[in-house]
Amino acid sequence: MKKTDIHFDRRRVLKTMAGIGGLMILPPTRLFAEPATIIKKAIPASGELLPVIGMGTSRTFDSSGDPKQLQNLAKVLKLFFSNGGTMIDSSPMYGSSEEVLGQLLKTETKKSELFSATKVWTSGKESGIRQMENSRQLWGVPGFDLMQIHNLVDWQVHLETLKAMKAADKIRYIGITTSHGRDHDELYQALKQHAFDFVQLSYNIVDREVEQRLLPLARERGIAVIVNRPFARGSLFRKSKGKRLPEWAKEFDCHSWGQFFLKYTVSHPAITCAIPATSKTHHMVDNMGACHGVLPDAKTRLKMAQYFKQI
Repeated sequence: MKKTDIHFDRRRVLKTMAGIGGLMILPPTRLFAEPATIIKKAIPASGELLPVIGMGTSRTFDSSGDPKQLQNLAKVLKLFFSNGGTMIDSSPMYGSSEEVLGQLLKTETKKSELFSATKVWTSGKESGIRQMENSRQLWGVPGFDLMQIHNLVDWQVHLETLKAMKAADKIRYIGITTSHGRDHDELYQALKQHAFDFVQLSYNIVDREVEQRLLPLARERGIAVIVNRPFARGSLFRKSKGKRLPEWAKEFDCHSWGQFFLKYTVSHPAITCAIPATSKTHHMVDNMGACHGVLPDAKTRLKMAQYFKQI
């Protein structure tokens, strides 16, 4: 749990960040031949910067009891941090993922850079409190940076608990999630009527429904947006398999289809970061490549969507 002071005036931060799609800083990197910028965006509620590529753990970290896979995941985690990653997202819904992540974090030298994000996924106030404490113990952290209400489950009840936890400095940010286009109407009303710091939802180059209402609302309300399923559960790769990446992709430092999809997603002005999940080291290196260089502008994003639609 980071100790950054988040007690900023939201209105002042929004004015400062208006019109800024992202900020870039120059940190050390280990897997690129030359120093490269890490693209970061600000959390509207505080101004704190996050790399635009984080890491999800759904399915990929659910491997408790497999020593060989644990060793592999340790390498994946190390590559994530060494390439500038900070946000890791998980949930009690993801099997043994939180337990596995906690085991690996014990020996990770860059654990202090972690931006920890998980979810409460149960009904009832007391059950939610117990589940969140269990997650904290599994991760081995003093507290979470971000606690999210998973798929809107009993969200009105959990929201009150999270407000109290935030006031007591047990968590730093409050979020709510959905995926695969579910419950958008209810999510819209929740975001419109309550003060959430983050929302997590599905968005990618072919699934752009959230551009209509949810993303504009998030910008208006000063809510950070985390994107899940940026590869549409692999369907984008199935469509692009064997197809040539356009030469003009190099103009925004894009060198693979994975980076093409990720850079399209995180270049939307309302998006703060995306959390692709992987258990493969070469995929992690490729994913983090999307966090370097520059992002496509609005005109290029339109060109990207049209190109992909036609292949």
